[in-house]
Amino acid sequence: MRKALVVGNWKMNGVRSDAADLVAAIQADFEDNGAEIAICVPSVYFSEVGQLLADSPIVLGAQNVAEHESGAYTGEISAKMLNDFDCRFAIVGHSERRSYYNDSNESVARRYSQSLSEGITPILCVGETLEERESNETFSVIDQQLDAVIDLAGIETFAKAVIAYEPVWAIGTGKVATDDQAQEVHAYIRNKLAQLDAGIAENMQILYGGSVKPDNAVALFAMPDIDGGLIGGASLDGKAFLSIYQSTK
Repeated sequence: MRKALVVGNWKMNGVRSDAADLVAAIQADFEDNGAEIAICVPSVYFSEVGQLLADSPIVLGAQNVAEHESGAYTGEISAKMLNDFDCRFAIVGHSERRSYYNDSNESVARRYSQSLSEGITPILCVGETLEERESNETFSVIDQQLDAVIDLAGIETFAKAVIAYEPVWAIGTGKVATDDQAQEVHAYIRNKLAQLDAGIAENMQILYGGSVKPDNAVALFAMPDIDGGLIGGASLDGKAFLSIYQSTK
């Protein structure tokens, strides 16, 4: 039985006091329902948020990781550095990274591998743009994004990873894939992995990301191949984020 997982992605939002207030709001009303929960915070707040989460079921994650172990890569943060702050997860290949910073499928695969090299669970994001969906290219785009990682790291590494399907057209737009649309792609991903390793596919946590809110989370999470969510805007509201978490029951 796969355990559900809800991950908050704060993106580039808030200041120091906001971070502390949001953690306090989440912790104050948190009720552990057996699902996993994490928050991926801006790197400048790793230390403070990490201390606030100490001995908590809520774990710390990063929004990105460098594709190199170390070196002259100004502005990048290595997996070893993330380990210094006990980051348990690292998002790789988020659509905003792919779109705004030109992270290629190959670059994402290297970031994925670097995360694993330090025992950090990569959350591999895949998904299509609106143009690609309307051109019936959804599955070919997903194939390309997954194949780059499989080719570099191997299918066996997916036993230590998470996948997040995020239709780019539904991120921050208020649009949401219907339950059936989301389930169709999640099932496609699981079936693709099953062709290579049935055991890994069955145990793979596949999250949905794309304007998940308290009022649509229950129906999305009830789908057989949706194992939780990668939550953006709603993760900045403690009450909303916890409501989404409780929707995994």
